[in-house]
Amino acid sequence: MLLNMIKPMLSHSRNARQFIPFVYVFMLAGLASHAAPPVKIAFLAAEPSPEAMGPHNIAAWEAAKTLGDAALLTYDGTGGFVDNTGVLCPLSKFDVVWHHQGDSIDRTPLHGGPGLQAIRAFAQEGGGVLFSGGAVGMMDYCGLEPHVRSQRHQLEHHRDPAFLVPEMPSHPAFTGLTETNGRIGLSNGGCPAVADFYWGGPAEGMVLGNTPAGVERPLVEYAVGSGRMIFFGWRWPDYADLENTYRANLLRLTANLLVYLGDKQHWRPIVIPTKYPPAAFPDEPGIATPRWRALRMAIEDLSQSFPGTYINGSAYLSELDTLQAEHDRLAQDSGKEALAPVVARFEALQRRALLANPLVDFERLLVIRRRADNPGLPMNYHGNTDIAPTGYDNTLESLPATGGQPELLFRPEGDRFIGDMDLHYDGEKLLLSMPDAEGRWGIAEFDLTSRTLAPLPLIDDPDVHNYDACYLSDERIVFTSTAPFIGVPCVGGRSKVANLYLLERNGRIRRLTNDQDHNWCPTVLNNGRLLYLRWEYADIAHAFTRILFHSGPDGSGQMEYYGSNSFWPASLFYARPVPNHPTKIIAVAGGHHDAPRQGELILLDPALGRSEADGVVQRIPGYGEKVEPVILDGLVSATWPRFLHPYPLNDTYFIVSCKPSRSSLWGIYLVDTFDNFVLIHEEPGWAFLEPVPWRKTPRPPILPDKTDPDDTEAVVMLTDVYRGPGLAGVPRGTVKSLRLVGYTYTFHGMGCEPDRVGLDGPWDVKRIIGTVPVEEDGSANFRMPACTPISLQPLDGEGKAVALMRSWLTAAPGETLSCTGCHEPQNTLGEFDGAREAFRREPSAVKPWYGPARGFSFEREVQPVLDAWCVDCHDGKAFKNGAANIDLTARPAERIPSAFQMHFSPSYMELRRWVHTPTLESDAHLLPPRDFHADTSTLVQLLRDGHYGVTLSEEAWDRLITWIDLNAPFHGTWQEVVASDPVKLAAAKQGAERRRELHHRYAGIDVDEEAIHPAATLEAPPAAGNRESCMPLGFNESMCVSPTEPPAGAPVVRVDLGNGVDLELTHVEPGEFLMGADRGYPNERPARIVSIDTPFLIGRFEVTNRQYRCFDPGHDSGLETGEAYQFGDDERGFDLNRPEQPVVRVSWEQATAFCAWLTEKTGRHFSLPTEAQWEYACRAGTTTPLWYGTLDSDFSACANFSDVTHHTVYYPHVPDALPPWRPADTRYDDTWRVASPVGSFTPNPWGLHDMHGNVAEWTSSAYESGTRKVVRGGSWLDCPKRGRSAFRNHYEASQAVHDVGFRVVCAL
Repeated sequence: MLLNMIKPMLSHSRNARQFIPFVYVFMLAGLASHAAPPVKIAFLAAEPSPEAMGPHNIAAWEAAKTLGDAALLTYDGTGGFVDNTGVLCPLSKFDVVWHHQGDSIDRTPLHGGPGLQAIRAFAQEGGGVLFSGGAVGMMDYCGLEPHVRSQRHQLEHHRDPAFLVPEMPSHPAFTGLTETNGRIGLSNGGCPAVADFYWGGPAEGMVLGNTPAGVERPLVEYAVGSGRMIFFGWRWPDYADLENTYRANLLRLTANLLVYLGDKQHWRPIVIPTKYPPAAFPDEPGIATPRWRALRMAIEDLSQSFPGTYINGSAYLSELDTLQAEHDRLAQDSGKEALAPVVARFEALQRRALLANPLVDFERLLVIRRRADNPGLPMNYHGNTDIAPTGYDNTLESLPATGGQPELLFRPEGDRFIGDMDLHYDGEKLLLSMPDAEGRWGIAEFDLTSRTLAPLPLIDDPDVHNYDACYLSDERIVFTSTAPFIGVPCVGGRSKVANLYLLERNGRIRRLTNDQDHNWCPTVLNNGRLLYLRWEYADIAHAFTRILFHSGPDGSGQMEYYGSNSFWPASLFYARPVPNHPTKIIAVAGGHHDAPRQGELILLDPALGRSEADGVVQRIPGYGEKVEPVILDGLVSATWPRFLHPYPLNDTYFIVSCKPSRSSLWGIYLVDTFDNFVLIHEEPGWAFLEPVPWRKTPRPPILPDKTDPDDTEAVVMLTDVYRGPGLAGVPRGTVKSLRLVGYTYTFHGMGCEPDRVGLDGPWDVKRIIGTVPVEEDGSANFRMPACTPISLQPLDGEGKAVALMRSWLTAAPGETLSCTGCHEPQNTLGEFDGAREAFRREPSAVKPWYGPARGFSFEREVQPVLDAWCVDCHDGKAFKNGAANIDLTARPAERIPSAFQMHFSPSYMELRRWVHTPTLESDAHLLPPRDFHADTSTLVQLLRDGHYGVTLSEEAWDRLITWIDLNAPFHGTWQEVVASDPVKLAAAKQGAERRRELHHRYAGIDVDEEAIHPAATLEAPPAAGNRESCMPLGFNESMCVSPTEPPAGAPVVRVDLGNGVDLELTHVEPGEFLMGADRGYPNERPARIVSIDTPFLIGRFEVTNRQYRCFDPGHDSGLETGEAYQFGDDERGFDLNRPEQPVVRVSWEQATAFCAWLTEKTGRHFSLPTEAQWEYACRAGTTTPLWYGTLDSDFSACANFSDVTHHTVYYPHVPDALPPWRPADTRYDDTWRVASPVGSFTPNPWGLHDMHGNVAEWTSSAYESGTRKVVRGGSWLDCPKRGRSAFRNHYEASQAVHDVGFRVVCAL
């Protein structure tokens, strides 16, 4: 019965496959002994009946029946499961429980409540449970991981073969599987419901198998009480695909898992692997080969580096040779026990040889000792105020450098936290973070001679915390403080942001940084500059943007040190400079929702590169291994060993706190780049942290201050805005000015999660400050407010941003900042002739933007434009012909249906639908210039090309464009954001008052960021028309010429592009047609008869990424920005880069260059089609608005337009994060969210695919004889009326657009 049900279900599925009869049994011969009884399987369905099951779940059940003695049990909703007769069936009757979720990742009744409790109880009492497919997401509800959560994804269309790489090859799960080159094929693509560990982890489970990419880790075994659970996910378990090339492997693996889970006698111990060298090679007896190599290399290195002081190197090497020869002899003939003495002698030699390192020229180490079960580590998105002030039993101790018993130096009263140790250069005192008796954090100085502690006089307000300090070379002290009164936005402001402050020698305190989020781990570089970790996310992925910054000790010259525009690593805590090296640092790399502060030990050199893994010298351990950057929220949650608080002795040897494995202690180790680990000290029950050699250290140079603390402005000198990748491809002369944009950061107790400034971004209230000029040579010289975070947006002649700075710069008072270009690499030298034009004059003052600097409010800045130009027609009342109307009238904000707190006006929600912005979190990588240019917004295109006679004033245009460029905010103050919540509103008022007071006190700047200024007053223009003239266009067309007949049997011409890639063209005969549409948009009029006099060939399909890369191998079509948040690669957006998809983000100039290359390659003349050629070919002899019919025709099979799929917001982890908001024709569903592979839809009568929708297409024609070029056909973003045969759009020839590609024509 179920088999008969599944066939029609699959045939109507968007993931349909040809179905053939079930023939499992022959594949399973030999899976188990004939003498063994079949495993008893309880196959659990979340659905109330078998008839309610989806096709993929049914297919898994059909598989289960062939893999053992299986019973289908449905959930009764109360914690019980019933069989096909309706009888309650206890799980204890079965050997193993299997729950598969293949059709949807939606949460089911089994994702919590009594049903899941029953499954857990079965496991805890000794049973085995298999979760497969989307059911891997149930891990989140099983209580197995304290910090890790699953990644769930609904697989829509694209399918690629899915392979498994065994992590535990000897595990019974892999018995009898066919393997090729270390990979086991399991599916041709996967079922729709995909879940894995791509957010990080697992931390507590044993990874049995991984993906080739190495980050999803979708086959994991857990111990649960006396039982086991295995999670089997990703794109592997697709039981409905009977044509799966690897089906035998899939069924064999599933059978192995079920048999294994049902037989507790053969359960393996749960082992969490580690790369800690003594434990990294469990299958290799004695000393693994890499350990011999590592010790030999270290001894040789020390002998060469310190020939006068490392005098026993030759003896050590000789002893090592003898020992290795003995080891190798014993390893051939003896067991592990016989090798134990050799192992002990090796480790003793390693200890003697490496602790004789001349760099260990100190007698003692200073360390912090804490309870092992409470090491006092804040989460990676927290500061010290987020951990308990007491409960650590911690002490400051000194430890013999080569090991031995520690000596107590200080124990704080009241069991208070002490940490963030910074030793003075003279080695006689140190700084510690420590809360007072009331729990308020402060900084104290500990005298190592007298053993006395003295609190520092810092910011003493009772609602301010200070912690994490370091000495400067000139005896001043830098520390972090919560005085900015900023809350971390992504946790609702619950974490109090700490920025950097400077304690002068005379006791004066000055604010150094003005950042949205935490500054962590300040330290001093070898050149005297300050190094610190800055967390930021201005319209960018918040989980990945902790960037190392450096600045002068006075806060001047704040700039990136490592990690801008990068996903990897998500954090770099505890960075320290390598002694005597100009640029190298050592740091701990970790994730976001990850193990707190701990991570991998990474040696970096920004001289090699500053992005992703470009500057990685080495990961330790990992000698000779290339570090690949991965996009992973929980970067180290499944990784061992882990590190904290590294202290470099040079660029090879490091003292560090290390936890080698999950079951190990935090001890103090000497490690090196050869992968040697020497334990200096550990104690059961304790964690030893923050090791610092107790000795004097050289002072870095004292840098003179470049600031005037009493000034309120700074100067910025920009050499050439076009220099650097930020404006790549933008023609010189385009940029006319810079827009200065500031931020009002959130207060304690609120934040953009959940309190939204706009629908899908921005994170913070945007402040509009004004503009400054840019000269013809690209230079600028201007004044800007000091101590103020500011983004710079280069504007074209129409005031539209050609690039978005999703970060900010902050200038210190009186400072002169200089930069070469836009995102140019640091230390770039300008190659210019003569002085720049802007430098020949005095710095420009900021030109105010229609009033004082203020928070940008839709109601006060944009609604007046709507009131003056739009509401006479768009008042929400239906037009006379009955057509629906939108409502742009001014009405109060109202609650928007969402999981978050959204309160916006109806007019904002209506207008927001028509603009293209980077959303809350756009890609962390550098955005292509003009990717979100205002011209890519439908609103601008409509008004620009003639909207019922409406002609906006220059100011009205400026207000709309600025709103778009600022990421379409609604609220202009935080008090307005949280106005509906009295508690938060009171907090916002108090926060604003305290921030203003403390900023004035410590920065000398007095600004009321929360001030509400009057709304703009715009003079209403003369009426452009009345409601009669504003009735919506019908877009109906009537032809006055006979349609051209389709060519009879026109042959397909193939052009070889090389590398096995060709391009198909169709012959088009001459003819005439009616071009344009009298009832269309103004720029389509008038309709006129056009003759095509000569035949031509035209591409059957849009040019694909595969084809275009024959010309430009490095081209990246990128992604369509995703929804809501980004915690992994799957959430960055929707792929436009697959080989079979049409190429996008190519400018007209690039498309023309492709044609020129093709002409040269073939000797035939290729070009872009003219507008006339394109429309003629698109119509293909039809007389309707679209070749397949009217605007009301079902386009699902014919065109990829904005439909119900595109309208739906896709964010599985918070399905109601955003209401559906995009313009779409929701009557139909073509099933594609973005561009489909070319040829996915029915061709027009002349055999041409995707002439309507998918991606818009460049033509060779100029728009109104200017530098702009015409684009035709519309894209997946458009509703059918904007993809009609007559529809025209246009862009600058140099602009690459996210939804515009092209097809080619060839002259005959």
